[in-house]
Amino acid sequence: MDTYADLVFHGGRVVTVDAEFSVASALAVTGGIITAVGERADVEPLIGPGTRVVDLRGGTLLPGINDSHLHGCAFGMSTPPLSLDLSHPAVSSLADVAEAVRDAVGRTPAGQWVTGHGWDTGYLAECVADPARQPSRADLDAVSPDHPVVLYSFSGHATWVNSRALDLIGIDRDTVAPPGGAIVADADGEPTGLLHEGAQALIQNALPPLSRQERADAIRSNLAALARLGITSYTEPGLGPGGDGIMRGALGAETLDVYRELLANGELTARLGVLLLPTGMTSTAEEFARTLTALGDRGDADPRRLAVLGVKVFADGIVPNKTSWMHEPYVGGGCGSLCVSGDSDDERTAEIEAIVRHAHVAGYQVGVHVTGDRACDAVADAFAAAQAEHPRADARHYVIHGDFLTPYSMKVLAAHDFGVNMNPTIKWTVADMEAELVGAERAAYAWPYRDAIDAGVRVASGSDAPVTSPDWRQGVATMVLRESKAAGRVSGPEQRIGLAEAIRTYTIAAAWQDFAEDWKGSLEPGKVADLCVLDGDLLAADPHDIPTMPVVLTVVDGEVVHDALGD
Repeated sequence: MDTYADLVFHGGRVVTVDAEFSVASALAVTGGIITAVGERADVEPLIGPGTRVVDLRGGTLLPGINDSHLHGCAFGMSTPPLSLDLSHPAVSSLADVAEAVRDAVGRTPAGQWVTGHGWDTGYLAECVADPARQPSRADLDAVSPDHPVVLYSFSGHATWVNSRALDLIGIDRDTVAPPGGAIVADADGEPTGLLHEGAQALIQNALPPLSRQERADAIRSNLAALARLGITSYTEPGLGPGGDGIMRGALGAETLDVYRELLANGELTARLGVLLLPTGMTSTAEEFARTLTALGDRGDADPRRLAVLGVKVFADGIVPNKTSWMHEPYVGGGCGSLCVSGDSDDERTAEIEAIVRHAHVAGYQVGVHVTGDRACDAVADAFAAAQAEHPRADARHYVIHGDFLTPYSMKVLAAHDFGVNMNPTIKWTVADMEAELVGAERAAYAWPYRDAIDAGVRVASGSDAPVTSPDWRQGVATMVLRESKAAGRVSGPEQRIGLAEAIRTYTIAAAWQDFAEDWKGSLEPGKVADLCVLDGDLLAADPHDIPTMPVVLTVVDGEVVHDALGD
């Protein structure tokens, strides 16, 4: 034997995710490439004196997981020790949040900001008991009268601050919110400390931007967490000038430079795809075009490790803020709107069409944040119009989120081989609260996986971390069960999909989104050795048990980046 394998796996379920979803029992890796897939006899000749032989002991070997919508730098900086964890179950009430802030104030030097991430009114007891009760600056003032406090919601679409922060920034009853944003006020017209959508820029612009060291530390923390979860690829969905005012610039242009430095230093332990973010949530087509042109060359030295794939565009907001653009009104009224510039729905629709057209003509893949059903239809039409006017082979544009993707949108996307990137862990998180916003029928329909796959749409899955944890195991369980996080209630059982379909959304379908299905996303000879090993038989497991199945080994390009096997 001229060349022995570096790694050989046997004794388990090798889930190839090939076209037939075939299952083998052994696999060999040589020089970062999968060289054999089959049975023990097929890999035995490849075992040499330097080969690491892994007995799966009935466990499962999967293609490396691809979280195709994950804000890596933001996720790293939003988790301890870089930020307070205010997600459920770490906190369950406004009082819990206040206590966490009180503790942080005690260890934070005078004058420095206290930051936290992840609060969700759907899991704060006072807000659940009385939906009219929202977080306010008064909740924070009692425990932090002197330190400025900024707390980001789980969704990233709302920020909660105290009075000290409002004073430092200069926000008062006379402050006008930026277009597309809202400064929530009380009955007397005074700001409550909540800022929605574009108004969050008032806070962000006043905070000191992240240093390069802080960005690098956040990304390293993120990469370590992803390795422990078996995630070998992810998409940073928006880095550029439009992100300079989001989370202290975590989505800014400098973050991409830091990623490139980490790659050059051999520290980028997952493959990275990037969508550029030329402008923020409220933009004109002219501003978008000018900024995109100024970004210049997008080439990278090692595109299989770091590739700029396209651009990110915001079309509307999110359902919890009632800023998704809907065909029918929300409970309590209002339909939301597109968030781009324009004084009417027609003007804003024309603006989103112009933005998509410019990016399309420039040769970029276009990923559009869009959640409401009416907005989904508008974006699907914008994709189709750009393609009709300026035909391109294999553009692979896609809807990001697509909470209320309509049958019409699905038909348009499928006809042009465009995709949708859905978020099962967000479905799991918000399923119990959405009925209060859009009614029971629409809430159950949200994230219509079954219908989209049946319509022929390319469907990938992402966590949108730090909106939710990048735990794909929970995502798979949610796609199969459609059960909610808080109550375990089934939400839209007709939109359930099978286990194999769910796994595909995190592997080969995500590779398609990356223009990479020919060389990653499945376990086939000749493809890169990006691997995830689970302790236990995933294919036979009760779906309720999937979220707790341990990830015991993660391999990227043939190199082990997480090892809990202990062999």
